[in-house]
Amino acid sequence: MKSKLFTKLLGLFVLLLVFQAAAMQFVFIPFLADRLLDLPPDKTALLFQKDVLWSGLIALAVALSLAVWVASRIAARLQQVLTFARRLADLDLGTRLPLTGNDVLAAPETALNQAVEQLEKHFAEIESRRQELAAMLDSMQEAVVAITPEGAVRWSNATMQRMAGTQIHTGRPLVHSLRDPDVLACVRAAQDQREIRYGRASSLVPGRIFEINAAPLPSGGALVVLHDVTRVELAEKSRRDFIANVSHELRTPLTSIQGYVETLIEDSFPLPEAAREFLGIVLKNTTRMNRLTEDLLALASVESPDYKLALQPSRASALVHDAIESLGGIVGDSGVTIESTGAPGSIVMADPDAMNQVFGNLIENAIKYGKAGQRICVGARALESVVEFSVRDFGPGIASEHLGRIFERFYRIDKARSRESGGTGLGLAIVKHIVLAHGGRIWAESELGKGATFRFTLPIAPAPADPPSPYAA
Repeated sequence: MKSKLFTKLLGLFVLLLVFQAAAMQFVFIPFLADRLLDLPPDKTALLFQKDVLWSGLIALAVALSLAVWVASRIAARLQQVLTFARRLADLDLGTRLPLTGNDVLAAPETALNQAVEQLEKHFAEIESRRQELAAMLDSMQEAVVAITPEGAVRWSNATMQRMAGTQIHTGRPLVHSLRDPDVLACVRAAQDQREIRYGRASSLVPGRIFEINAAPLPSGGALVVLHDVTRVELAEKSRRDFIANVSHELRTPLTSIQGYVETLIEDSFPLPEAAREFLGIVLKNTTRMNRLTEDLLALASVESPDYKLALQPSRASALVHDAIESLGGIVGDSGVTIESTGAPGSIVMADPDAMNQVFGNLIENAIKYGKAGQRICVGARALESVVEFSVRDFGPGIASEHLGRIFERFYRIDKARSRESGGTGLGLAIVKHIVLAHGGRIWAESELGKGATFRFTLPIAPAPADPPSPYAA
């Protein structure tokens, strides 16, 4: 564009020179010739100089006038472009540049108008998607609120506004709108650690329980989603109460039945062989039902929010040693040997009785399903901030599709085999809840034909703080 404008101005300058030359040739020179014929020689030179000066001034005035006219038109066009740019900076996408000609400035003006039209389309599409997203979020049952890096409310959906009432406003600090400490702690952790944080809130709305999901935003803020799980919690509590009550009611008659059957079998009074066989079957199934009720009671207990652990500092090596010693009789009767692969002296916070139940269920499970290996290994190792315990068998192993579900209630890999061995399908579920209550995690590793290894972790106990010196100021 610059080259075209320069060429245009150069052509205008050449045109002015031609105009001046033509004026000199056809106007001033004949005019001077007529006047000089009647003047004496001494005045001829002076008159010639004056006429030449006037002709130059007139040509210059004409050139300046044309230049001013061209410059004013260019300046007006540039002012229009500047005004257009300022309105565009204010997001006035309805503005357009007027097309006043077909000169060198018309092309960039057309290009700018086309660019604004494209921007207008893109902004309209973005606004349409934003409205769709807002409508989708407003239709959610979950309460959603976006937080700025400074902790102020950036946006909230209709559910959050209904729940918080008039307290929540855009630009207002979240702490002034939601005073629940669990929500604020999750938001703060998500912003500081730049990772998704989870929690539960029970004081946000009286009588309601919420699951908290706080995720960091790329801008530095956080997105908080509150899911109302009150009905789920009530249903879960009803289920736990029902299981506990039914198990309690069943345990007494089952104990009585088991006691009477054992008395009949052990009685010296001779019984027909068929009757003794039937009594044996009754005793076997009664024992199985007794164990099922005990496991149901244990599961209801560890799943309850009121479940408390008697945590105390314990050495990992002592926990492994106690587990092997307490289960030595059961292992010996099964013909399987149990070995210790070693354990560190690291201190963990654990409930010894709960840990005995964890090791007991895992070792009994290894005996039932890994008996073919004739060997069980129990051990532990210290990692960075946890101690990892393991119970390994050398049986047929577990297929990979079952590894993610074996800790579910009543999940069985081989239902027929489980019935024969008397399993309830609750042992691993109980173990999982106990480990989670300790702040650890549990998983299984296996390869078909090479046995299975169950691993769980317990956090290492923090070092005790040094007592203050009596001489400290």
